[in-house]
Amino acid sequence: MAQVSLDDVSKVYTDGTRAVDGLSLDITDGELLVLVGPSGCGKTTALRMVAGLEDISEGVLSIGGRVVNRVPARDRDIAMVFQSYALYPHLDVYDNIAFGLKLRKMPRAEIERRVTATGATLGLSEHLRRRPRALSGGQRQRVAMGRAIVREPQAFLMDEPLSNLDAKLRVQMRTEIGRTTRRLGVTTIYVTHDQTEAMTLGDRVAVMRKGVLQQVASPQELYERPANMFVAGFIGSPAMNLITGVFTRSAEDVLLCIGDQRLRVDPALLQARPGVLAYLDRPVAVGIRPEEMWDARLAPAGGALLHAAVDLVEGLGSELLVHLRVAAPGVVTDDTRELARDAGLDPLDSAAPLTELVARFSPRSQVGKDKVVAVAVDTARLHVFDLESGLTIQ
Repeated sequence: MAQVSLDDVSKVYTDGTRAVDGLSLDITDGELLVLVGPSGCGKTTALRMVAGLEDISEGVLSIGGRVVNRVPARDRDIAMVFQSYALYPHLDVYDNIAFGLKLRKMPRAEIERRVTATGATLGLSEHLRRRPRALSGGQRQRVAMGRAIVREPQAFLMDEPLSNLDAKLRVQMRTEIGRTTRRLGVTTIYVTHDQTEAMTLGDRVAVMRKGVLQQVASPQELYERPANMFVAGFIGSPAMNLITGVFTRSAEDVLLCIGDQRLRVDPALLQARPGVLAYLDRPVAVGIRPEEMWDARLAPAGGALLHAAVDLVEGLGSELLVHLRVAAPGVVTDDTRELARDAGLDPLDSAAPLTELVARFSPRSQVGKDKVVAVAVDTARLHVFDLESGLTIQ
C-alpha cells in the first residue's frame, strides 16, 4: 500500500489547453478515491499522469513518499485496469493473469501461488484454463482485474472499467470491485463518468469540471453539503431541481417566492444557512432534492406547498417519479448549461416561463398527467446558491 499525492499538478498541452489545472489530492493508504465528472473534465488525464502515461507539466506527484514526476510508468509499481479488457485471446485465464509475472522472471512456484490466490479471490478458479472468448463480459473484466491484483502493486488505477458492461452486470461488478479492493486494502484511484458508481464505490469522491477540482469529500457529504451548484446538480439521481427564487421577510416569517407562489421557510434552514438572510429580496438559485417533495395529500398538514402541473408520471414500483412544471424561471448559468449538455438535454432557455422539476412520490399517490397537484416541500433542507458565483450560500 502507498499514499498517492498530487500537489498542484497540471497538464498543459502545446496549444495551451489546460486539461488539468492545479489538482491537489492526497489519497491515503488503502483508500478508494473516485474521480468523477462530465466528459472532458480532465479525470482520465489526471489518472494517466499518475500512471506515467502522460507527462506532468506543473506540480509534484509522489507515490509512497517518492517523487515520480520523471519515473517511467514501468517503475512506478502501480497497476492499471482499462475499460477495454485488453486480454490476450490466445492465452488462457491463468496465463493472462500470470503474463506480467513471467515477464519479471518470477519463480514458477511464486507465480502459481499468486495466480491461484487471485483466481480464488475473484471467483475464477474454475475458469483458469479457459480462453477469453469462452468467458462472459463480467468474467473477462475479472481477469483484467486479476492481472492487476496479482502484481501486488502499491496502487490500482481504474479507468472506467465497467463502461463496456450491460446495466445488470455493471451493478454486480461494481459490488465485486468494492468488495475486492477493500479486502486487499490497496490504494485505488477509480475514474468514472457514472455518479452512481462514484457514490457507491468511493471512500471519497473528487468532482472535476473543466480540469479543476470542485470538491472532494465522502459521498454523503457531497450529497448533503455540495460546495457549489455544479456539484449539487451533478451528484444525485434524479438530479437536484434548480429554480430561481427570492427570499423575503414577512411580518412573522421568511418566505420563499417562486414565481407568484409564496412558501413559508422553516426556521431550521436559516439556522443551518444564516447567510441566506444577506440575500433577502435578491434572486438566488434554490435547489430541491426530489425526495424532499411529496404529494401534499399524503403528507402531514402544515408544510410549505408548491402548486405544479403534472407533465409525466413514471412508476417504479417502490416510488413514482413525478415530472412537474412550475410557473417560475429556471436557473440558467454556465454551471447548469454544462449539466444540461452532459445529460444530453437541449440548451437551456433563459426566457422560458416554466421550470421542470422531478419529485419522488409514494406509489399510493393518485397524481395524473395534466393535473395540478399540491406538492409539500421540506424547506428546512433547501440548498441555496449565489447566481453569479454558483457557490453554496452557507
